[in-house]
Amino acid sequence: MSFPVRAITLDLDDTIWPIAPAIVGAEAALEAWMAANAPRAARMWPPRERQRLRELANHERPRLAHDMTAQRQWMIERMLVLADEDVELADSAYDAYFAARCDVTHYPDSVAALERLAARVPLAAVSNGNACLDTIGLMHLFRFQLGAREHGAAKPDASIFHAACERLGLPREQVLHVGDDPYMDVIGARRAGLRACWINRSDDHGRSQPWPDARPRPDLEFPTLAALADWLDAAHAKESIRP
Repeated sequence: MSFPVRAITLDLDDTIWPIAPAIVGAEAALEAWMAANAPRAARMWPPRERQRLRELANHERPRLAHDMTAQRQWMIERMLVLADEDVELADSAYDAYFAARCDVTHYPDSVAALERLAARVPLAAVSNGNACLDTIGLMHLFRFQLGAREHGAAKPDASIFHAACERLGLPREQVLHVGDDPYMDVIGARRAGLRACWINRSDDHGRSQPWPDARPRPDLEFPTLAALADWLDAAHAKESIRP
C-alpha cells in the first residue's frame, strides 16, 4: 500500500519500549522509598492493597482517568494520609516512582528505527502515558510530545490526534499514527482521519496477535518499527524516481 506520509505520530508504551517492566520497577522503587521514609505507609500498603487504592482512584476520581501523573500523585497522598504519615513527603515519593517509571528498556530495533524515521519525516509523540522523552533521552528525535495529561483527553478521543496534526501543520490524511493498541491507536487514529500503522510485535513464543474484530483494519501492519522504517525508505525511493 502506498500513500503520502508527511509526518508520523507515535505511541510510546509498548510501541518503543515494553511498559510492564518499567511499571514493575517503579512500584518496587516506590515500595523501597516508603519503607525507608514512611514505614507505616509501607506496612499499610503492600502491592495488593495498592491495587485496591488504584481501583478506588478510578472510582472516586474519574476525571483523572486521562492523567496518569495526577492519579499516581493522588494515590501516594492517600497512602501517606491514611497511614498517618506526613503528606509533605508525597512529592519526594512520586519523584522516586517517576524516575524508575522512566527507566525503560527499548525494544532492540526501536532507537535505530526512530533515527531512520526522523531522518525522513517529522516525528511527534502522542501518548496516554506519562513517560518523559527528555528524561528517557529520545526527545531530540521528536518535534514535540503530546500527552493525554497536557491535552486534557486521551486516545482514542479524536481531539488529541487533531491537536497533533495542527501542531505539525499538516492535513490529517498525510499523518501516519503508529502504535500497538488496536483500539486506542489504530481505530482511534482512523476515526480521527489519520492513517494508522499497527505495530504487532511477537510475544515470547514468536506469536503475533490476530486483529481483534471486524472493524476497519490498519492501513499498515508491521512486527517492528524497523519494518516500518524499511517501508518508509521504500516509499521515499519510489517518490524520488517518479518523472
